[in-house]
Amino acid sequence: MKIKWITILLLILAIQTHGQGRRSDMDWWQDARFGMFIHWGVYSTEGRGEWIMYQEHIPFSEYKILAANFRPANYDPAGWVALAREAGMKYVILTTRHHDGYCLYDSKVSDFTSVKVGPGKDLVAEFALACHQAGMRMGFYYSLTDWHLPGVLPQGYSKGDQITGPLVKQAHEQVRELLTKYGKVDLLWFDGMTPGDTNVWRSGELIKMARSLQPGILINDRAGTGEDFVTPENVVTAHNKPWESCYTMNRTWGFAPFDQNYKPVAELIRLLTSCASQGGNFLLNVSPDGDGKIPDQQANSLKEIGKWMKVHGEAVYKATASPVVAPNLGFQCRVGDKVYLFVQRWPGSVLPFAWCGSTVKSARILTTGQKLQVDQNADRVWLRGLPVLPPDPYMNVVELTFDGPPQASNPAYR
Repeated sequence: MKIKWITILLLILAIQTHGQGRRSDMDWWQDARFGMFIHWGVYSTEGRGEWIMYQEHIPFSEYKILAANFRPANYDPAGWVALAREAGMKYVILTTRHHDGYCLYDSKVSDFTSVKVGPGKDLVAEFALACHQAGMRMGFYYSLTDWHLPGVLPQGYSKGDQITGPLVKQAHEQVRELLTKYGKVDLLWFDGMTPGDTNVWRSGELIKMARSLQPGILINDRAGTGEDFVTPENVVTAHNKPWESCYTMNRTWGFAPFDQNYKPVAELIRLLTSCASQGGNFLLNVSPDGDGKIPDQQANSLKEIGKWMKVHGEAVYKATASPVVAPNLGFQCRVGDKVYLFVQRWPGSVLPFAWCGSTVKSARILTTGQKLQVDQNADRVWLRGLPVLPPDPYMNVVELTFDGPPQASNPAYR
């Protein structure tokens, strides 16, 4: 009996230690809060988005001609990484293979790759090298489906073993290739699986292999097993586990020069701070053209965000939800024992907020460094001496320092 209880205790300890290990693996990612998504491939040569092979029902014989013409003369992954760093992003994720099945790397189990058709070289290898040399965390997007395999189009892969068998076998082998050829891979971003098809894809086996090849790798939820983080798309939706909202700058993931529905810089920063204030990450997409160039409007927006982040980044990195709130002003977050107010609705020279259960020791406008006068009566606070007009054109931030950890009032705001 004694041996049995020792065994049970050791098992519990092992489970707890494993959980702590997984949480520590998440630390860098949850501190980062801001990353770059890159949608790039054969479809980028046409400029009508990444789904053209399916949406326009392009036969593979025709699509392969497009791939042969995919020869990006100005492919500069080091420049992409430098732009991400300038924007204040902490990780970069590349679409190594989208639903069209075209691999941007050298795969031994496919003839439809950037080495065999088109550029004549391993584009992922150059991307990985650029990330490693810059000290940038990197991730690989991989779509499990593959439209170029026989029988998959037009209705997808749910047609029996004769179709799903080759798809699944190829996916397992290609994920193995991606996780063994390019050094440290920090993130694996699956896509393209019909919900509920975990048994078809042997998802548990796939995840186990990925973790054995890349200890510490973080894996999203789109292989059907939940894994490390949830990935809402083009919407900010907080979850009760780590999450990341991925967003387009305009309305298209792949290169689409005539889609000029670009979100203003102020809106992109609002989305970033909305994610951070709720303990989530913001993965912002860029869509290089077929030559490898990121559109000027996207690059310029990232540079503007970068200027804002240089001043206000301490309110975004490591941000979690705040117990002290100011919904009359905008968002708020906690970093350590400080609270940052993301002020969307500038109040004028006096900034009031309430439901504060801690004593505010000092306050300053992070945007300018200006110190503010603090008046507090129980759970109500007034910050005085602000400029009448907001100093930053995009998003202004006020930093609050407390006498002890910040706490909500009792009762708290609902």
